[in-house]
Amino acid sequence: GDYSSAFRYYTKAAELGDAEAQYTLSIMYDDGHGVEKDRGKEMYHLEEAAIGGHPSARYNLGIEELNNGHTERAVKHFIIAAAHGHDGSTKALMKMFKEGFVDKDDLAAALRAHQAAVNSAKSPQREAAEEYRRKMKSSN
Repeated sequence: GDYSSAFRYYTKAAELGDAEAQYTLSIMYDDGHGVEKDRGKEMYHLEEAAIGGHPSARYNLGIEELNNGHTERAVKHFIIAAAHGHDGSTKALMKMFKEGFVDKDDLAAALRAHQAAVNSAKSPQREAAEEYRRKMKSSN
């Protein structure tokens, strides 16, 4: 694809505060698509996306913290991402609960917040669109 043009547009959107654009820029810097790989810029945009409410960015920060041995910080990121409806974060929290890094009350609260976020995103129109997408995908 035309990564250079995409990079320019995502940069403009990020400057306007778009969390999805921040997240996409972090991926571009991680993969080196349209830009040179740059770990510092990748992390900057990932953090900005997380601050902007992007659940996958928050989850990825949790993974970063976990990989760097900062378990408590990782748990905090996973709890926030779960509260925004991120499924992977609930799985990470359940795994960390089994390993003794998350207590029962925090896990229960995170799972309730996750379910509330998922429920708030439901609508008949959304469900119809998802059903249509599944049908189209299976017909290909």
